[in-house]
Amino acid sequence: MGIRLGDVAPNFTADTTEGTIDFHEWKSGMWAVLFSHPADFTPVCTTEPGRTAGLQDEFEKRDVKTIAVSVDSVEDHKGWAPDIQDVGGVPLNFPII
Repeated sequence: MGIRLGDVAPNFTADTTEGTIDFHEWKSGMWAVLFSHPADFTPVCTTEPGRTAGLQDEFEKRDVKTIAVSVDSVEDHKGWAPDIQDVGGVPLNFPII
């Protein structure tokens, strides 16, 4: 069984750069974009969250929250945040699982 656009995504609890979240509670009835990247501190992977951070105003206008997932630890994500800011021109402004 696949998940399609508009389906209710399964709920989960996860540790993120912004603390522990309950996915359904965190998104609070808004749309959500959950994207993944293979690893922190890689050049291409840094551009994705950097660009996403730069587009947060546009996502908010559309009632969309963004969240990313990576195989690395939350502490690694926090250490990676300055690189994301350098690339995106704005601070990391969404959680990374």
